[in-house]
Amino acid sequence: MKKYFLQATFITCITVLLFSCQKEDGLAVKENASSLSARNGELMGHLKQTKTFSSDVAIKWMTMQVRQMTNYPPLVGNVAYSRHYAYSGIALYEAVVPGMPAHQSIASQLNGLTGLPTTEPGAAYHWAASANAALAHINRSMFPSATDAHKPAMDSLEQSLMAEYSLETEAAIIERSVNFGKAVAEAVMNWANTDGHQNINNPYVPLDPTKIGGIYWTPPAVIPVHTVQYIGDLRRMVATSGDGAGLPAPDYDNLPAMTMEVVNARPEIGTDNYFKAFWWRDFPGTSTPGHYVSILRQVLSKEKPSLDVAALAYALGGIIDVDITISSWQDKFKYLLARPFNYVSVLGIAPNNLLGAPHPEYPAAHATLSSANAEAMAHIFGEDYAFTDSTFYGMATPGGALQPRHFNSFREAGEEAGWSRLYGGIHYRPSIEAGFWQGRKVAHNIISTLRFRK
Repeated sequence: MKKYFLQATFITCITVLLFSCQKEDGLAVKENASSLSARNGELMGHLKQTKTFSSDVAIKWMTMQVRQMTNYPPLVGNVAYSRHYAYSGIALYEAVVPGMPAHQSIASQLNGLTGLPTTEPGAAYHWAASANAALAHINRSMFPSATDAHKPAMDSLEQSLMAEYSLETEAAIIERSVNFGKAVAEAVMNWANTDGHQNINNPYVPLDPTKIGGIYWTPPAVIPVHTVQYIGDLRRMVATSGDGAGLPAPDYDNLPAMTMEVVNARPEIGTDNYFKAFWWRDFPGTSTPGHYVSILRQVLSKEKPSLDVAALAYALGGIIDVDITISSWQDKFKYLLARPFNYVSVLGIAPNNLLGAPHPEYPAAHATLSSANAEAMAHIFGEDYAFTDSTFYGMATPGGALQPRHFNSFREAGEEAGWSRLYGGIHYRPSIEAGFWQGRKVAHNIISTLRFRK
């Protein structure tokens, strides 16, 4: 496995030794430097870098976030959880990056993020405590309607970590760290509230009414009720992430052959392709963005990297997840292509409707989102990083309980996720292939634009 992208040469903090000289009997008497250093430590605390803290705080909050996504009152459109992933990752990164000497804030590179607080010069911070405060605040804000059973769970996690960290350093350092982390999260949440998410489920009005009943929903098919139809209008995280990522029109003329391929791809119950379709169904379950958070959590739990690695991976994955969602939905509602299970009524045959989906078909969102997220994780952990995904281990299906799935790379997992939608009966092959391209394009736009390192 390649070394983590984030790892840098360890830089030791050098304490400036203050001394004074006095003339006594013609001799220069210097005050003991070590006593002055100790006294300075009492006032400011020992300066520690983010890399000296474990990623446990991130792992525990990712576990909590996936639990919230699983049990939260249903959002209309599970892909909307991409926002929760992204804003949490950004809040975490910005709450700990001052303790990462080789890295910098990315606020000025993000689309409209301003007002972040700064740390006190020369003051010590407990970066895990700062992360805990930031993640607690951003998750409470992102899940305001959490169930009565799960609101206390967030409080309990924050308090238990606070009690642990309070034993590790002085109360003044903990207070300073908590105040900074919470202030970062408040600034990020203020930014999040202006991204346009309040309008993503406004009543749908097609831009081109002539497509309804024509190319899109051919009679006697019935136009469905869409979800998150305007999520493509969200503000991008990185303003230029969609440059050159738009897709050409789908092959409307080839719909009969494309549909028959999907129908014939329906897997037998209990086969591997059958289990692939259910493994990547994601919702109900974790949500699709939640599945990516779950995979990241499992990788961090296995590798046990330092907090800086976790913060970078969480931020990059979430940012890419939001912006590829925007690109995908812009094209979905630009081209308004019918699903295979809608079009079969024209052909007069039985559909392969193992799964369902309430929005236009092209491009395949699982292909776009999964391939984009795979690029983010490969960038951090390496292109050939092998892992086992246990997110849905034991979940019941008509063909039996799901078993963990092993992958030789993140890209392999992303491609399996995309092709699973062919077996599930909801995507054409060309839509999946176009989705892979679009996902990688948006991811590479972001990776080549954002500068995390100084």
